[in-house]
This record gives sequence, C-alpha cells and structure tokens, in this order.
Amino acid sequence: QVQLTESGGGLVQAGGSLRLSCAPSRRASNVYAVGWFRQAPGKEREFVATYSWRGAGIAYADSVKGRFTISRDGAKNTVYLQMDNLKPEDTAIYYCAAGNPIASQLRSHQQYPHWGQGTQVTVSS
Repeated sequence: QVQLTESGGGLVQAGGSLRLSCAPSRRASNVYAVGWFRQAPGKEREFVATYSWRGAGIAYADSVKGRFTISRDGAKNTVYLQMDNLKPEDTAIYYCAAGNPIASQLRSHQQYPHWGQGTQVTVSS
C-alpha cells in the first residue's frame, strides 16, 4: 500500500497563490502518475491535474488551465501543484492520488488506487 502525504493547503485571497505537495511513502512498481482531484461541498469530486512520468503525459482540467502548474521532483519523489490566480470557485478539499493510468484515462479517478487524506484550500473573495 502506498501512503500519500499532502501539504500546502490554506486560506488565501482571490488572486493569490498556493503550492500543494504530494509525497508517496515509497516508490511503488505500479505507480507512474500522481494526480490532483478536488471536491467542494455539495459537489462531486472532479479532476484537477495529473503528471505521468511514464509517457502518458500531463493533463489539466479546463477550469484550471493557465493558472495551475503540476510538476515533479524525481529526486524527492514529490509532485507539486502550483496554483496561481486563485478564485473563490477553487475552494475545495484537494486530494492527491497515485496510480498508473493510460493516456486516455488520465482524468478518471478510478485509475488511481492510492489516495491521500486531502488538504483544504479556501479562497476568499
């Protein structure tokens, strides 16, 4: 079992920035991608961004494209989500997830068997 440790959430004003981090507890043979999903109160969980280092690529939700950047530090085995120009509608619990999705399924939460506990991001207007 791979445990994921998230950090970096918090409260920020609209237009501000936050950086989330996700560090798997160990390097697993079946983990080649880390993604971020979010869930706002009363809404379904939605895909935000994902980083695959086995060739499936990087993907973003349309709602965050141009504002969020996902990256990976291989030496630290850590994936970052840099969130700029945050909006109140970005308020949600952000979850880190790890797995080995194929390119056509990068946005599907079902492709990620390992999940973190979540970190709260609140953007005030």
